[in-house]
Amino acid sequence: MAGSDASAACRGAVAVLLLTIAALATAVLSGMAGMGGGAILIGLLFATGMAPALALPLHAGVQLSSNASRSLVYGRHIRWSALGLFMLTAAPGPFLVAPWVVAADPDWIRLLLGLFILATSWPGWAAHLRMHGRVGLLVAGAIAGVSGPVVGGVGVLVAPFFLRDDWRREEIIATMAVAQMLGHALKIAAFSANGFNVLARLDLLVPMVVAAALGAVIGRRLVRYVSERRFRQLCRAILVVLALKLAWDGLAGLLG
Repeated sequence: MAGSDASAACRGAVAVLLLTIAALATAVLSGMAGMGGGAILIGLLFATGMAPALALPLHAGVQLSSNASRSLVYGRHIRWSALGLFMLTAAPGPFLVAPWVVAADPDWIRLLLGLFILATSWPGWAAHLRMHGRVGLLVAGAIAGVSGPVVGGVGVLVAPFFLRDDWRREEIIATMAVAQMLGHALKIAAFSANGFNVLARLDLLVPMVVAAALGAVIGRRLVRYVSERRFRQLCRAILVVLALKLAWDGLAGLLG
């Protein structure tokens, strides 16, 4: 019995270490590109078999830290008027969707998340909608508010609405960081109001939050040294692999 307890404790410690490294790495990715890290992290959490009741609040807490840190390091570049428009439609979404997530089948969420990540791996579709300026920001907020509680990271999905020719890269990253930070805070409030225990796994949450904050700072320092084209190719490849695994797991669970 003692041997099995020690083995379980060892496996638990390894899991915490690996997820902490994942939080650090994905925060570095987001710090460099302003997007992508959250989608990869939620994909990893679900790929480990973690239940939605744990994975979604945990992801929200970690991403809140990552985006808060990124908001600080890019703070002077924030476009506050655009942020206000985004939040106008983003704020109600989590409170409308969270009750459904509580009762959802985890396999359906895995399948939906896999398909979602595949779709957002090629975000150029939004450019064809030709919604820029105020309308685009309002639409982006509505998309983020409704889909965020279900799929976790929505940065890749709403990014095309922030990729404006009159904004510098730093302004895009900064404004998206604050938008996502507030979105995750709203998700945590909505999850808590619907029975999710956001603090259920402090042994995971605390090290992952610290790692995410550190990763955002590292990403800010590395942003000028990495080719954006190569970086996006790498992120896309990782996302596709994760999406296929999640979709497979979801289908296997539903058909099994």
